[in-house]
Order: sequence, then C-alpha cells, then structure tokens
Amino acid sequence: MSKLIIYGSHYGTTKSYAEKLSEITGIEAISHEDIKDLSMYKTIIHLGGLYAGGIKGIKDTIKAIDSDRELIIVTVGLADPTNQENTKNIKETASRQVPKELYDKARFFHLRGGIDYSKLSFIHKTMMKMVYSKVKNIPEDMLREEDKAFIDTYNKTVNFVDFSSLEPIAEVIR
Repeated sequence: MSKLIIYGSHYGTTKSYAEKLSEITGIEAISHEDIKDLSMYKTIIHLGGLYAGGIKGIKDTIKAIDSDRELIIVTVGLADPTNQENTKNIKETASRQVPKELYDKARFFHLRGGIDYSKLSFIHKTMMKMVYSKVKNIPEDMLREEDKAFIDTYNKTVNFVDFSSLEPIAEVIR
C-alpha cells in the first residue's frame, strides 16, 4: 500500500503547495475532483483550502476512504498557524467535516496561503464583503487575532506561501 496527496484548491494556492509536496516526497498529487478508488492507498494526505468555514475537497476524500486509513489533513488559509487560537478554530471546523473515528487519529498541519481579491468570483467577493462588514463592527477588545488579520488584509493581494513550511509534513510522510 502506498501514499497519495489529494488537494482541494479553488484559486491555486493549495494546489501549488500540493505540487511542491509531491515534488519533495515523490508522492503523486491529484485534485479531489479526480478521486476514484483509494483502496490501494494506506496513507492519504489531504491538502484543503479553507473556504467559508470548510476544508475544500475533504468531503470527497472522506467518502472515498475507510476508517482504517492513515489520514493527514493539511489546511491552507490566511490565518497565522503559529497562533494557537487560529489552529483551535481550524480544528473545530475540521471536527464538523471529518467523522470522529477518522478525526481522532488524523494528523493535522496548517499552512498560510494567500488571496487576491481581484481574482475572486462575484460570489466569493460578496461573501468576503459580508464577513468584513460584520467583523469591522466588532469592538476592538473583542476581536480575535484571526479577525484582525482579516481586517488588515481585506480587499488586498497578500501571499503568505512558504514552501519551507512543507518540510515537517514531508518528514512525517516519508
């Protein structure tokens, strides 16, 4: 049995991380849209962009694997993964998407991605504007670090991609 990298990416940042991880480890990377039979894989590494409180493509990955598989979940988002509050929030999101028997034994990693508002679809721009409108009205002393980062980066192009942050993941899956 072997390993497979599956990614869920909408605007390309997560795909670039998956392709780089594939290059580093020699493990094939495929889009969640191309999942077929995963029974021959012992370890699944799922990289998913964080969108509207969900991990892109994780639903397809979960449907295609048995609970006896090793699952490594790598999220890619704007929130700083060195902040424990952010990673706690991300894991809470994952716990709503991943069945308990898989969640409890899954390994989690979190990477920073990027955003270019000029490339967002109309729907995503509208959603981001709604979130911004809500968050900017929260009193300063009640803002989470994640909220502050969102306000600081709203309607800008930011890129926090750091391929060196893949090394601890590569070490685990080698």
